[in-house]
Amino acid sequence: MAAPRRAWLAGAFALALIAPLVAPNDYWIGVMARICLYTTLALGLNIVVGFAGLLDLGYVAFFGIGSYLYAFLASPHFGLHLPFLVVLPIVVLGTALSGILIGAPTLRLRGDYLAIVTLGFGEVVKFAIKNLENITNGSKALNPLPDPWTPGNALDWTNNYRGYYYLALGSLVAVVLLLRNLESSKLGRAWMAIREDELAASCMGINAAMVKLSAFAVGAALAGLAGSIYAVSLDQTGGPDSYTFNRSINVLCFLIIGGMGNIRGAIVGTFVLMGYDNILTPAIDDAIQRSGTAFRFSNVKLVVFGLALILMMRFRPQGIFPTRRERGEAGGGA
Repeated sequence: MAAPRRAWLAGAFALALIAPLVAPNDYWIGVMARICLYTTLALGLNIVVGFAGLLDLGYVAFFGIGSYLYAFLASPHFGLHLPFLVVLPIVVLGTALSGILIGAPTLRLRGDYLAIVTLGFGEVVKFAIKNLENITNGSKALNPLPDPWTPGNALDWTNNYRGYYYLALGSLVAVVLLLRNLESSKLGRAWMAIREDELAASCMGINAAMVKLSAFAVGAALAGLAGSIYAVSLDQTGGPDSYTFNRSINVLCFLIIGGMGNIRGAIVGTFVLMGYDNILTPAIDDAIQRSGTAFRFSNVKLVVFGLALILMMRFRPQGIFPTRRERGEAGGGA
């Protein structure tokens, strides 16, 4: 079983490497780069919600913090001009610290109460970005941002969609390898233990408070990494409207569709929904337009998505790729 799985992973990785070389235009390369970026974001949320069972509805706030922290350190805004490879670990550590700071006051909260508090945190960050114009430049965003790196000017990043794609892909591969090791580690098992029964886990000697804080920290760090790449690829941070509650819900939907609590589910869910929104919907609209019909599928795409989500929650609530435990329960129930 392990050998076919390794062969499948090697084939998928090889396909990802050559995809931008055979893509018909820059739009497709941009879509693939965004898929890699949002997959990294979904994997970070999967740690908090899927592994540790902590419902975080303000997760996109860490995405924004990472984006702006990168801009503060790398752009001329504060005159620092630090190199990309120096800024990136600082951003990851900074967003991890912000995850601990928001996680610490919520350690006694569960379920809906935790969701409300994290939702409030996300809104606070959004409006802080909007109103602190002297620091964040308000709704105008911070721009322009420097190229990721230029050792000897070996790569021209101007309009280089392939460069940004490989940057997003490399980050995603590194995150997947990290999470595969974390999932089977003592920390990963502790996350899953408090997800299943926090009281029982505490009785077995697990420090629930530290485990929760670690989940918030690692999840926030991955969101900060994604935020840095987002800012680099856009050449700006994006305004406060780029870090809204809707984006948090979109990332959560990636996990619901793909399967919460496992790496494969987060990846597949992101590919399915991003492909639906950025590839399938424009293709259907183009076909309808060629037929001369005034109807546009993009006008009802959210209705179709909502119905699909309802059907998924009704008939396969565990997602496309359920965890081993959920597969076992389904088999036992059958």
